Amino acid sequence: MAAADAQMGGQKTRMIEWAEVAQHNTKESCWTVLKVKKDFQVWDLTNFLKENESFAQEYPIEKWAGRDGTEAFEGCSLGDLLDEDDDYLGLIDPKSAMTDEQKAGPPKEEEKPKGKPPISSMVNVWDLEAVAKTEVGKEAWDYLNSGGDDEITFRDNHIAFTRIWLRPFCLIDVSKIDYSCEMLGTPCTFPIYITGTALGRLYHEDGEMCLTKAAASKGIIQMCPTLASCTMDEMLSVKTPSQTQWWQLYVNADRELTKKVVKKAEAAGMKGLFITVDAPQLGRRERDMRNKAEQQADVQAEQSEEVKKDQGTTRAISSFIDPSLNWDDIEWFKSITDMPIVLKGIQRADDAIKAVEYGCAGIVCSNHGGRQIDTSRSGVEILEDVMNALEEKGLQDKLEVYVDGGIRRATDIFKCLALGAKGCGLGRPFLYGIGAYGVQGAEKVVDILMAEMEMCMRLMGTPTLKDIGRKHIITKNLADHLSVPLPASLVDASYEPLKPVMAPSRM
Repeated sequence: MAAADAQMGGQKTRMIEWAEVAQHNTKESCWTVLKVKKDFQVWDLTNFLKENESFAQEYPIEKWAGRDGTEAFEGCSLGDLLDEDDDYLGLIDPKSAMTDEQKAGPPKEEEKPKGKPPISSMVNVWDLEAVAKTEVGKEAWDYLNSGGDDEITFRDNHIAFTRIWLRPFCLIDVSKIDYSCEMLGTPCTFPIYITGTALGRLYHEDGEMCLTKAAASKGIIQMCPTLASCTMDEMLSVKTPSQTQWWQLYVNADRELTKKVVKKAEAAGMKGLFITVDAPQLGRRERDMRNKAEQQADVQAEQSEEVKKDQGTTRAISSFIDPSLNWDDIEWFKSITDMPIVLKGIQRADDAIKAVEYGCAGIVCSNHGGRQIDTSRSGVEILEDVMNALEEKGLQDKLEVYVDGGIRRATDIFKCLALGAKGCGLGRPFLYGIGAYGVQGAEKVVDILMAEMEMCMRLMGTPTLKDIGRKHIITKNLADHLSVPLPASLVDASYEPLKPVMAPSRM
């Protein structure tokens, strides 16, 4: 395919046919055509590609090799970067025609195979939530992410952390960071535990057993739930010999059955009995109520009462809970077990003081993940109230204080520890993890938070957990509430607000 020469503007200009350009369509020999005014100029970009890798990454020059690249490079600085003496070849011969391949343009990029991204691309807990949303069914998602009534508390559990601000110290030796701790006498690698959440098999076929394995591999504690979809025996079957588990208890109206479950948990080696005290009845979770429950919890399936399944998963699995549970029952629990008793769901400072008086080993400041009474306070706001009251009476060392609800960042954990919490419970993040990637997903939650915590403690000037205190935080606005919570950008990627149900029109 010979090229012709022509006399243009007093200079010899090489005339090149489209077919010749088409032969130079690789990175090793890359010609492209750029239209300047009425002329189609031919440029050899082979050397340019080698010398300008950053430009080539932004503009895929190789893709336009052997073709007209005018449209692709319009508005970019390519013309300023080219060397006319070395890179310019000539003009397209107006008598020649494009080949069929050139007319078709560059090949379209192959569609990336559909599917979830690799777990290595997860950089925060919100990423895991977004993947989990694509992997689990609607019933499971609505049950997991439903809150009470208008879901104001559900959202404020996380947003409340944005009302606490940090006060970093500088010029402190933070070359070594140690976030190991002890909870109820158990050494832990990190000040978090997997709190009790129901129906793990809605998110992964192995359910809570995934969480047992992840807790063991990461050196943290699993709180095994009453309403698990795995039996206690199944969770025990995959634990390691040295692993510590706690038992979360919904108190059954049949106290003999309750005693049987508590005794079994103690005999199995559980190191703590966490009695849920904020749920004499489970709240109205309207997002979940619109679905019909198909799955029952297994642990307390001995009750014979027929359960209506038309009000969602929540109602279907909770009819056995005893609404008569009261402070006088604490003595009975102490008489049937030697496990330390922790009250899960404390929401008032005076109840925290009562817990000390009744000889409890600990409390969890919690509003049940925003799933009970709406417009109740967030766990971290309750925590500040509780710690102030305990410290005022000199009782802060008489029991261990934990907190759960809305924790998604290591800075959230840091703020809880600064207020005086011994550790933090996380529920939904671990279910997002197993829903997205199984055991590896739950482990990834811990990995992410550990990496964030190392950075947070280093930047705050706190090499160990003992160095963290009230001097590191500002809580002036923690108790300030807005009627409409401000949006939290990352949560918006997965959170779907309740859709109003239109009433039928009246004619």
